[in-house]
Amino acid sequence: MRGFRGMRPSSPGAVIDAVADVPAAVDVPGWSARFDLISDPTRLTLLLCLHFSPGLSVTRLAAAAGVPQTVVSQSLRPLRNREWAVVEKVGREHRYRLVDESLHTLLHTIGAPHAH
Repeated sequence: MRGFRGMRPSSPGAVIDAVADVPAAVDVPGWSARFDLISDPTRLTLLLCLHFSPGLSVTRLAAAAGVPQTVVSQSLRPLRNREWAVVEKVGREHRYRLVDESLHTLLHTIGAPHAH
């Protein structure tokens, strides 16, 4: 058995010390928040739509996800609050775009494609 830093622990205490380093190497609160947000099926659907085609309006997101516009707005609010998504006003439309790189990478990991 190897410890977190690649060294073979020589005692149970060494195992505990090696494992204790693991949480410090990961942004546990940040990833926990991301997983919490993407655990909602509607929000995950909206994220996949935005990942595929950045800059969609609430109207287009609602049509793509098959949910009312109010649900889209409510579902995206936590992403805006955490600055993982931004909204840009283009004429009368508000268009959303993902800006969190970790979330972007996670969407790639689950197989989310891009339009381009």
